[in-house]
Amino acid sequence: MTAVADPMTLPTFAAVCVTGEDHDCGATSGELHTEDELTRWIAEHCAGTGHDFYHRITRATLRAEPGAWQ
Repeated sequence: MTAVADPMTLPTFAAVCVTGEDHDCGATSGELHTEDELTRWIAEHCAGTGHDFYHRITRATLRAEPGAWQ
């Protein structure tokens, strides 16, 4: 079995700011459609806050393709 990205859907990207000593900032970019948009959001958040640690989330629709297990 293999899992392949569905060519009919675009992936989405998001970031969550995890900068903080006592607790994470928690600011989130929301879902974006390009890595450039994600990078721009991170740059703007960093410029405004000085925060420099983020979790990146990538979401894609996958299709399972049966293989030898069938």
